[in-house]
Amino acid sequence: DVVVAPNLYGDILSDGAAALVGSLGLIPSANVGPDFLLAEPVHGSAPDIAGKGIVNPIATIRAVGMMVDWLCARHDQEGGFGLRIEDAVKVTLQNSIHTPDLGGKSSTTDVTDYLC
Repeated sequence: DVVVAPNLYGDILSDGAAALVGSLGLIPSANVGPDFLLAEPVHGSAPDIAGKGIVNPIATIRAVGMMVDWLCARHDQEGGFGLRIEDAVKVTLQNSIHTPDLGGKSSTTDVTDYLC
């Protein structure tokens, strides 16, 4: 699904949607124009937990998938990387590799290593 909104309202909607699925650490967001895409995690920089090894990397990794698929489509290249990332995220979460924001004990590195 796609929601078109000004930046402020888009931020509010994406934060609310992220809360519905359980964590800001899971949801990427994108600002898309005819010639650009800016994909990012909904959670922003999270300076309060930076350097503690507890940041959930999934939103950032999913944002990368969105960017790569957009770039592939823009340059008429085969894509599908975003779907591969989504599949890896699904397996990771199903196997209870969770950071503290999801009630788990896995570190940022644990989740990233499992995904890769």
